[in-house]
Amino acid sequence: MLSQQNCVDLHVHTTASDGSLTPTEVVRLALAQGLRAIALTDHDSVAGVAEAQAAARGTDLEVIPGVEISSDWPVGDFHILGLYIEPRNGPLGERLAAMRAARVGRARKMLERLTALGMPLEWEEVLPSVNGCAIGRLHIARAMLRRGYIRSLQEAFQYIGRYGPAYVPRLRITPVEAIGLIRQAGGVAVLAHPTASGVAEHIPTLASLGLQGIEVFYPEHSFENIKALLRLARQYRLLVTGGSDFHGFEPGMGAPLGSCGVPARRLPFLRQAAMAGRSSEWACLPL
Repeated sequence: MLSQQNCVDLHVHTTASDGSLTPTEVVRLALAQGLRAIALTDHDSVAGVAEAQAAARGTDLEVIPGVEISSDWPVGDFHILGLYIEPRNGPLGERLAAMRAARVGRARKMLERLTALGMPLEWEEVLPSVNGCAIGRLHIARAMLRRGYIRSLQEAFQYIGRYGPAYVPRLRITPVEAIGLIRQAGGVAVLAHPTASGVAEHIPTLASLGLQGIEVFYPEHSFENIKALLRLARQYRLLVTGGSDFHGFEPGMGAPLGSCGVPARRLPFLRQAAMAGRSSEWACLPL
């Protein structure tokens, strides 16, 4: 097992999306565990990056500005991580703002459907204040659990999961657009949890379209999954990353912070890819 003192966790969520800890609390936890670096990759939001970087200032912890963009093709859902992005990038910021606004409308429609199913929820129970954060289904699941409608967060997805009766599709954005936005913002585009999401077979296509890395090390990836992904990374010259997909301490909500990641020696390769991208044709690619 990788020592946390030499570990970087490149997939971390905060209250800027559906995590249960604030950016400052996540930084304190990372410091307590001796992590070398964390990437804040909130869903469709960079609202927590500045707070986390301020909390880490003067410490040995590097906070990597990042984002997780939800995208899809007819063949499946693709979550694209952007690492070392410029958080104030205009095109990225505008698109993320539109996606967050669409998340609000989607959540309200889900509440209407839950009400019709006999599980009414008030908006204030789900998210009292948006303030630049991205509302997600996990916010609704937590409200359902507090009301006693369900016995676990996982049970909520029987209703609000992709094939559930209260599910509402999200704003559609393709993986190609997500990759372009990330690279325009000077970041490195990485496919998150490809095997866990069931989209690993599409890595060759995405690599030809500008994908730069794949999240090989992930809590739900088996040893065989990891070996297969490493082969793909070598074949298509993709960067290898890893992360816990940390969301907090709630039961059943994934792995602890720092429990899955990559050695700190991999960071220079990510930085180099980001710097190379800033001087490439992606810097002025129209969307």
